[in-house]
Amino acid sequence: MAYSIVAGIGFGTAATHVVSTIVSLNFTARRGLAVGIATAGATGGQLVVIPILARVLDHTDWRTSYIAIGVCALALAPVVLLLIRPRAADTAARRERRVDAEPIAERLWFLMRSPTFHLLFWSYFICGITTSGVIEAHLIPYSVFCGFPVATSSDAFGLLMAFNLGGMVLAGWLSDRMNRPLLLGAIYILRGFSFILLMFIAGDYPLLILFAAMFGVFDYSTVPVTASLAASHLGLRILGLTMGMLTAGHALGAALGAQMGGVLFDLLATYYWTWLVALITALLAGVMCFVIRENRDRGWLVPVPA
Repeated sequence: MAYSIVAGIGFGTAATHVVSTIVSLNFTARRGLAVGIATAGATGGQLVVIPILARVLDHTDWRTSYIAIGVCALALAPVVLLLIRPRAADTAARRERRVDAEPIAERLWFLMRSPTFHLLFWSYFICGITTSGVIEAHLIPYSVFCGFPVATSSDAFGLLMAFNLGGMVLAGWLSDRMNRPLLLGAIYILRGFSFILLMFIAGDYPLLILFAAMFGVFDYSTVPVTASLAASHLGLRILGLTMGMLTAGHALGAALGAQMGGVLFDLLATYYWTWLVALITALLAGVMCFVIRENRDRGWLVPVPA
């Protein structure tokens, strides 16, 4: 219990919403690509660190592995402080005529009154259900339930993470070049279609691999596009608060998705209904994103008055 509280605070404060906010404030040109590359580090770290930890565990115990991770995280803190300067962020914020003394209640009230925020929030809530919720919690158990060995299931999940990294960078690159609501909606809808493949993977290894590749491309690729829309539609001056609220919604969706998958399996002895719910909600998120209007000139391209 103590670990879950401390780790929850740590994982919640040092997460993709902080990274995407910092990068968005420090980049104007190619902002989407920059956010995509930066946030892809979350997936890249899994591809690199997990195999190393697996080998460390062959020669030591899990406590030593956790201590090693903690030491590495502490060592990165001064590196971040040295490499990330506040000047670029402050300049970008001034372009939006920020009001430093604006109370947080007024910022929250602005978000609560914004239709765009609600569309982004609830679509990101569904994003949490369909990614961290049902897939990260239940894909490997489901694969084993379908008759695949644990090692094979784990390899498929690793492949998913590899395509995840590429998908985030690609989505960031595309968000600089095309209609972002259309892009974000398409990502959710194509993610939803991938659950149809998942319903039929039993005994079909090539189909499992195809699902891992397809879902991986459309997994975390929502992050850079959502951050780009939040920056331009809701403003840089409250981007940190906006991304924090959106990520909180994503976390709530993830918790709901993980719980839902377990409850439905216990009741019905099948994952079919879990994947069906994920399919329907992903399609709903896509439709919600199509309602957002593209506006690249608002917020982060406003000139500073003389």
